[in-house]
Amino acid sequence: MRHGRESGPIPMILGIGTDLANIDRIQGTLDRFGDRFKNRVFTKIEQAKSERRKDVAGTYAKRWAAKEACSKALGTGLAMGIAWKDMGVKNMRTGQPTMELTGWAAERLKKLTPKGHEAFVHVTLTDDHPWAQAFVVIEARPIA
Repeated sequence: MRHGRESGPIPMILGIGTDLANIDRIQGTLDRFGDRFKNRVFTKIEQAKSERRKDVAGTYAKRWAAKEACSKALGTGLAMGIAWKDMGVKNMRTGQPTMELTGWAAERLKKLTPKGHEAFVHVTLTDDHPWAQAFVVIEARPIA
């Protein structure tokens, strides 16, 4: 069913990923490696957001899960050259999280996106101690 569309390209799902992170494990990593861990994995925007929150480790854990989920949605996992900071969680003014892709992740997304389409990376984050969870859906929409 085309929902009133006469013809032309239709939106499609390019990838789906999910991840579950243990907040206590992330807290332990923060305690052990501190800034070294933060600077290797998280963008400056992610660090600023996380450090402002009451639940610092939970905020980092959600972003960790989002990076894992995004790498899965891209069909690569983290083994094919994507750097952690190539995928960064940003928030819209409404608070809704989005993913900003740079470097290898952006190149991979471009290769996945069919001609005549524009890719959108949707992300949702949640936590319930000791778990943080993220879902990422990559959608391709026809360019009008």
